[in-house]
Amino acid sequence: MDKGLHFTICVVTAVLLLRESSQAGEEKDPEVLAAPKPDPRGAGEGLPTLTVTTILEDPYVMVRGAELEGYCMDLLAALAGMLRFQYRVRVVGDGQYGAVAAGGNWSGMIGEILRREADIAVAPLTVTSAREEVVSFTTPFLQTGIGILLRKDTASQDMSFFHFLSPFSKETWTALLFAYLLTCFCLFLVARLSPCEWNEPKNEENHFTFLNSLWFGAGALALQGATPRPQALSVRVIAVVWWLFTLALLAAYIANFTALLSSGSEQLPIQTFEDLVKQRNLEFGTLEGSSTFYYFKNSKNPIHQMIYEYMEKRREHVLVKTYQEAVQRVMDSNYAFIGESISQDLAAARHCNLIRAPEVIGARGFGIATTQASPWTKPLSIAVLKLRESGDLDYLRNKWWESSCLRQSRDRWGPLEPPALGGLFLTLGIGLALGILAALAELSSSSRRAAAHAKKSCCSVFTEEICTRLRIKGAARQSQDTSGKANA
Repeated sequence: MDKGLHFTICVVTAVLLLRESSQAGEEKDPEVLAAPKPDPRGAGEGLPTLTVTTILEDPYVMVRGAELEGYCMDLLAALAGMLRFQYRVRVVGDGQYGAVAAGGNWSGMIGEILRREADIAVAPLTVTSAREEVVSFTTPFLQTGIGILLRKDTASQDMSFFHFLSPFSKETWTALLFAYLLTCFCLFLVARLSPCEWNEPKNEENHFTFLNSLWFGAGALALQGATPRPQALSVRVIAVVWWLFTLALLAAYIANFTALLSSGSEQLPIQTFEDLVKQRNLEFGTLEGSSTFYYFKNSKNPIHQMIYEYMEKRREHVLVKTYQEAVQRVMDSNYAFIGESISQDLAAARHCNLIRAPEVIGARGFGIATTQASPWTKPLSIAVLKLRESGDLDYLRNKWWESSCLRQSRDRWGPLEPPALGGLFLTLGIGLALGILAALAELSSSSRRAAAHAKKSCCSVFTEEICTRLRIKGAARQSQDTSGKANA
């Protein structure tokens, strides 16, 4: 009796242990994880069920707890609601997107579609001509291209010796030099024309020579007062406008230079794929068997051929198996990853020490793959178009790509261009014009009083005053020659 009871207890314990282990195995099974939730109202009864193959890639498909979630999962749910079908998702067995093997067979999700192991593939699967020959694709639900993912500390160049000039562009510095020279010339001109600054040209010395005007303008740039000090209203108008101009200019320079130093956003030395080929500090590669690899293989561009030859010769070292491996390698070593630009934007958003180079080539799209004879191809394409027209695709993009790093533009702290300071230059120009008009008004008023006193024409006196003030050295020399002849 005791032996029988003991045997029964052992059997029950073994059954319970086997049940727990089977449940644990089911939790790790991607198919069980991805199985659709049953509809409690029974609304899904009688609907067709599609087997969907996908690949784990952030943020398209990710494992969260006991389910799969991500951009593609939300897209699949929306399509199922529109076209009235149920689905069962399975993660691709070999972890590949789809490429032709040596024997002519296809791997990855494309291979599962061809072997009828799955009805459709909903994943970041690039539409290519080779894949289009064996399967059918719907209208692309995402547009992308090929870019270069870099780590900021390996991609950023050392600060140049003249890095202090970076806050302004070359055009802005040229415009500032021209504004400085023009303002100093206007100071020199107005000081000579104004009788309040220079009352007796024949007997007095004008302190606002051109060199003194240059020194006065430079003193304002350094926020320091410089002699000579203006006395006439016209000269003071120009001086005040120039001081305001320099204050705003220095504030913009200091703010932009501080931002450049703190953000470290100096121009990348690797802007294009040609720059990537020419450098020798970074290794570069892509996903093994991906459409990006075959893009460079089939391209006739010499630069692209050089990239392919480099990757082919060192494929065991530079080609990576998964996207996660590629991102981690970029973060840990001197490695540049060539891949889908939209995925690289996400990596740069999630890891703020990463950055994507500006150039993007090979515009392409992600589509849903089906068998060539599938009746679901056209309905799925129409549904994708409807989602795009309604803005649902844009909503999904913003939902899964949202990040604090995405809101920071790489060129936010770039050099200021002349249009950014256009209002400042316009204000300076108006001030210079007002100063010249004020000087002419002062000289005109003085000429009218002199003409009334000498009983001459106002225009003749005004003209004589201008000639005397602008050609004072020549007039003095002429008067000295006349006096010499009279003495002789």
